[in-house]
Amino acid sequence: MQDLKVKPFLKWAGGKNQLLADIRLKYPNQVDTYCEPFVGGGAVLLDILSLKKPKTILINDINKELINTYIQVQNDVDNLIIELSNLQDKYWKLSIDEKKEFYLSKRKIFNQLKFTDGNSFEKAILFIFLNKTCFNGLYRVNKKGLFNVPIGSYKKPVICDNENLRLVSNLLQGITIQCGDFSKCLSFIQKDTFMYLDPPYRPLSDTASFTAYDSNSFGDEEQIRLNKFINQATKKGAKIVLSNSDPKNINENDNFFDNLYNDYIIQRVSAKRIINCNGNNRGNVSELLISNY
Repeated sequence: MQDLKVKPFLKWAGGKNQLLADIRLKYPNQVDTYCEPFVGGGAVLLDILSLKKPKTILINDINKELINTYIQVQNDVDNLIIELSNLQDKYWKLSIDEKKEFYLSKRKIFNQLKFTDGNSFEKAILFIFLNKTCFNGLYRVNKKGLFNVPIGSYKKPVICDNENLRLVSNLLQGITIQCGDFSKCLSFIQKDTFMYLDPPYRPLSDTASFTAYDSNSFGDEEQIRLNKFINQATKKGAKIVLSNSDPKNINENDNFFDNLYNDYIIQRVSAKRIINCNGNNRGNVSELLISNY
């Protein structure tokens, strides 16, 4: 399956494609049970499914719309492809002004559906459409929980990648997909479960803070709570790899993670990221891979 080059079907802030080679070096030789409490765009998930073929898998995320979309890709990919193809054909034919009007109308419908229990299929269609056409593929909400990312400047974005969606759907078969706080995953974890965690990164500065993935923030108290969860999973015999930002990019005296995970193996790897509020200012920064083995 890895020869077919399956890739995430969504753009995702902080996606792990560029760190995949480093993370892959941490994979156990055999993975029978796999858990990912912050699945996000799923780059590591798809890599693990392709390379290690675990028998029992749980993926989780607190983002309801994201998890709903995974479920629809898992269960109804053929109809998703039909609707997304129609949207793509329609969108590509529009002028710049018409694209903006069309985008805003779909964003409005999506925000209305966010607060209903029904129309899960339509929400997934709109989630993928907005992800492919919004600025930088960001998922950001305001304090009311409304998606508020503006349109991107793409002339012909690939809204429907038929082949890749089918590959992803095939890999997702038989997987348990749940929505909730990462702590809900603890009951699933057993001895030799492999768990990869990619939580919201600790911001390197106030201006770099990206708190709008969900209407709830993920500050230092949450990072400490996550550490306690990892300690519990470690006691159960799980093999764990965690990604996070390296505070030492900004302040060499900031030992937050070094102190928090002083009983773990901390590896610093290079990644290209936006390191301040200027989106054009990108550079190689250090990121952390923390493991218990």
